[in-house]
Amino acid sequence: MDVISAGIISEESISKVKKANFYFWLSFLVYSLSFTISTSDSVNYIYCQLFQILGLLLLVPTAFILFQWKFDTTYLKTIFIIYAFWTVIVILRGFHTNYQSIKFLLFDATFGIFLYFVPLVIFFPRDLKYYKKIFDIIIIFGIFYIVYDLLFIKDLLREGRNLKSQGIIEYFSQNLSFQSGFLLLTFMYHTKKRRLLALAVILLTFLLAAIRARRSLMFVSVSILTLYFLVYYYSHKVKVVVLFFSFLIIIVVSILGTRFYNNNREGLFGYITERMDEQTRSGVVTYFYNDMQTTDWIAGKGIEGQYYCPGIDNGVLTSYRGVIETGYLQIILKGGIISLVLLLLIAIPAMIKGIFNSKNTLSKAAGLWILLFLINLYPLTLASFSMNYILVWISIGICYSKTIRDTPESTVIEIFTK
Repeated sequence: MDVISAGIISEESISKVKKANFYFWLSFLVYSLSFTISTSDSVNYIYCQLFQILGLLLLVPTAFILFQWKFDTTYLKTIFIIYAFWTVIVILRGFHTNYQSIKFLLFDATFGIFLYFVPLVIFFPRDLKYYKKIFDIIIIFGIFYIVYDLLFIKDLLREGRNLKSQGIIEYFSQNLSFQSGFLLLTFMYHTKKRRLLALAVILLTFLLAAIRARRSLMFVSVSILTLYFLVYYYSHKVKVVVLFFSFLIIIVVSILGTRFYNNNREGLFGYITERMDEQTRSGVVTYFYNDMQTTDWIAGKGIEGQYYCPGIDNGVLTSYRGVIETGYLQIILKGGIISLVLLLLIAIPAMIKGIFNSKNTLSKAAGLWILLFLINLYPLTLASFSMNYILVWISIGICYSKTIRDTPESTVIEIFTK
């Protein structure tokens, strides 16, 4: 697949890269799990940050070992270099060297500095053998998602508006559960147990999102499940009769689900009932539009850019926010339309190549994962230092690799199922 699989690098170097691949994902797992549980505000964040530091101490050097400056197309090379150059400018603009800013940039996985380095994973070895480790990491994330939910189940099931439980379900879902959808899209490479675990994680995400009235999380969960069923039926070349009965089952389940909801709309699902037609973002978006000048729209406000938005965040002294709960606007806030256009110029061609110009499910799943990212970037800020976003750039690398896209399905299955 690359210089490693071609046998150009020595066996010693191959062994070094394999070890680096293992320790990179292990250290990233430690960093992400520590950050995610720290967002619950129920644990000592100092201990969590110590584990994050330990993760970074191993993550950074192993990333350098895995890094291979190699482009699959001239187009990708040209756009990516411009994108990387502009990202450096975004980081330098508005960067503050005081203690609080540096601490935030290092330890906040959602809006910190490391999210800007995620695109570099496109230079990691584009080899099927190394992608197997990613599947293992996704499974571990899914297990911890269930464990974390059980630990904080009382907060998650609280009735009515509760900011703590709202934050828990949002951070847990975006950092631990959504990536299980990639296992569903590549279901044919996994055992039945892994498929069921991935499906259970996404269904649990949807259920808890419904209880906590997080409509954006519900939308993401449904979009993942919808694509999964489409891929499943397409790959199995399902007959019309089977398809008919499948839709019949969906209708029956929908009716039963509606009845269950109606019976519990004042209790378990009372909060989502209250918020069904509530518009919570219109005020924030209005403030955002009012504050942004022409130059801000074009070039953004830099890595720590903020906009004037009073009276939105309770208990916060400042009237300025560095976050807007819409992914496209968040990208524009920091890097302007320039950042967004460059990202789309990289992602959209990759998506098309993966979905329509490939010979295996892995490449098609990669293209669909990019599609999901672009769709769900409207209701959520998915560009973060998370497995979900890392998978987007790994998928971009897969889709631009003609070697991987042209690999026969039988070969991919053999490598992943050995």
